[in-house]
Order: sequence, then structure tokens, then C-alpha cells
Amino acid sequence: MRICQPRGMSHTLRPARHEDVDPMLAAYEWLFAPPGSQPAQWHPERARETLAWLVDADGATALVAEAVPGALVGLCTVALDVRSVRYGQRAWVEDLVVDPARRSTGVGRGLLDAAKAWARERGATHLELDSGDARTAAHRFYERESPSWTTRCFGWAL
Repeated sequence: MRICQPRGMSHTLRPARHEDVDPMLAAYEWLFAPPGSQPAQWHPERARETLAWLVDADGATALVAEAVPGALVGLCTVALDVRSVRYGQRAWVEDLVVDPARRSTGVGRGLLDAAKAWARERGATHLELDSGDARTAAHRFYERESPSWTTRCFGWAL
């Protein structure tokens, strides 16, 4: 994936590097802030290991947005996962988070567009994500991005 400077934006999008792992881990606090919450299953060390794995993974990645080098303002993790009988290869956005001070500045749109491009380059036919019911501001953002469809997701902790 090429490094991208969105036109008129004051941030740069790029694939994450190993030196980004700790700043990416810290960015999850933005995701856990109300209306979100830290999942009961959250384990920072497991998260750190997974973020490091994403840096080198073939079928998954972490994308970051920086205001200046080293100043992370957004994060998106995306992976090829289910090969759907109905739709073909799916790409899944597991996490998309933007620094609250930088929301509504194009960071989220840039990260989502970069995730779509990454998925398309790897043969995915569609990109999906889920979002907690309480995240109404995030839902407004996703609706503005014109999804092809919406669904309701259910999950079980094991």
C-alpha cells in the first residue's frame, strides 16, 4: 500500500510499522471512552502481540493516520476473513478509531477509504464492520459513507 496524503488534509495515512505498536495500543483508549467501554476480555499484552502481528501479516493489516511523524491520530485494523458463499471474499474492519480532537476532519473517511483500497487490492468483494448500539455518532459517520447495506450483529463471549 502506498503512503497517502489526502488532499487538503493535515494527516498522512500509511501501513503501521513496529514502532507504532505502543501508540496504537494507547489509541484504544479513544475507543473505550464513552459511549464505548473496555471489553471484559481486553488483555493489553494480547492486544500488543496482535498489533505487532498485524504489521507483518499477509491477510490483515493495521493502518494509521499521523498528524506529524510519530503523532498518531487514527487507527484502522482490517483483515480478510470469511469467504462468503453469497458475496465472495469479505474484508472485516475490526477497529476504526480516531482521536476525539480530530473527528470530523477527514481522518475516519481516509482510514475507511484506505481499508477499502487494501481489501480491493487483495480480491475482497466487500468490506464490513460492526458498531456498538450506543455509538450513534459513529453510526452517523458510517451512514454518510453510503454503505451498500446495514445489518445487526450478535456476539457471544466464549
